[in-house]
Amino acid sequence: MMKKKSKLVSGFSKLSKREKLAWLAKNFFSNPEEVAYELKSFWYGDAQKQKIFDDFSENTLSNFYLPYGVMPNLDLNGKLYCVPMVIEESSVVAAASSAAKFWLKRGGFKAEIISTQKVGQVHFDWKGDSLELHAMMPKLKQRIIEDTEHITHNMRKRGGGILDIELLDMSHLEQHYYQLKMTFETCDSMGANFINSTLEATGHTLMNFMQEQTHLPEVEREVIVIMAILSNYTPECLVRASVSCPIEDLGLFDKGNMSSETFAYKFVKAIKIAHIDVHRATTHNKGIFNGIDAVALATGNDFRAIESCGHTYAARDGKYRSLSYAEIKDGHFHFWLDIPLAIGTVGGLTTLHPLAKRSLEMLDNPSAEELMKIIAAVGLAQNFAAVRSLVTTGIQKGHMKMHLKNILNHLNADEKEAEKAMSHFDDKVVSFTAVRDFLDILRKPKNKKNFAL
Repeated sequence: MMKKKSKLVSGFSKLSKREKLAWLAKNFFSNPEEVAYELKSFWYGDAQKQKIFDDFSENTLSNFYLPYGVMPNLDLNGKLYCVPMVIEESSVVAAASSAAKFWLKRGGFKAEIISTQKVGQVHFDWKGDSLELHAMMPKLKQRIIEDTEHITHNMRKRGGGILDIELLDMSHLEQHYYQLKMTFETCDSMGANFINSTLEATGHTLMNFMQEQTHLPEVEREVIVIMAILSNYTPECLVRASVSCPIEDLGLFDKGNMSSETFAYKFVKAIKIAHIDVHRATTHNKGIFNGIDAVALATGNDFRAIESCGHTYAARDGKYRSLSYAEIKDGHFHFWLDIPLAIGTVGGLTTLHPLAKRSLEMLDNPSAEELMKIIAAVGLAQNFAAVRSLVTTGIQKGHMKMHLKNILNHLNADEKEAEKAMSHFDDKVVSFTAVRDFLDILRKPKNKKNFAL
């Protein structure tokens, strides 16, 4: 009886990339040579650029490709953009592009920055009278500003830095628990490293400052810093995107069977439902992030932080709701989105990733505020397209048309079979079963005549 291979490994991180790949292929696959060859085939052709990709993360073996597409014709605040999008889901880019084209003739998209503040916290334990701590805050604030000057100097020259420092007494929720809540302006940088470095320095300043307060009992001079870290919840780093037009300018829908008035009514009602029902709100907001995440990825921004913040913001009043709003007022259709977006256009992947740099160049090298507007507008466009489909033809018609190519690839359709399938399903409902049955019959020569191709 063969002894089973151990999949435990020691010192994996110290192995070369080829050694890591060989170990993985040998221990987890029945065809190690084929797997190793396949993973190597996704390496970047330029070794220097591949090293950049390898250094993004740890234990890197290969690259994982996602489609890089564009959404043309985004009219935003009177400027025309072609927006890069990285996403694997069928119909997202097509739907957003369709919405951009729709609003191109109806005044385009508008966007405005409401605020750009970001948040960090120093969480600490302290055994003393909170009134005493509040009384010391003016001196502590000044000390923090002075002690972090070497970190904040360059950011302040660009117009950013620490905006405020607030003491929060949380001891009614957790014994001895306090925090310093700090707000920051990070200009065109997302600012995570800047904020975290400032917060950690602030934690040291806090401990040293309290040790120097000799008028306090010894137990009250001791501060235990639990952690110092930025918050990805940035409700005051907010942008609004909107579209608006007279109801009659919306036109007809569903092949002329739905009036603009009926469409506007159903659309507004659908948005209200997404504010009432959490099941609908979740899917509704997921559609918004289909657009937002795609641009965030293409520009080298942290889509996970953006999503966590957005979902928290959607539940800011204790109930999870739609991030977008719609109304009919004075004969006009209004649709808008408020979304917190902490993003950057300098530093991190925005500088290192070659396609992220090209993405920003495609967008005319925007400032962080301009990119916030673009990302919000794409999220609104995606949301408009999705809700438009829902209240007219239904979501599956357009989605499955785009998904048809994926189904054909899954069923190994050749070029001629794919062409005939695309033609056959032009006016028919697409499903995996229907496409499989079509190909089965198509591949039997004697039955080809049964299909009107």
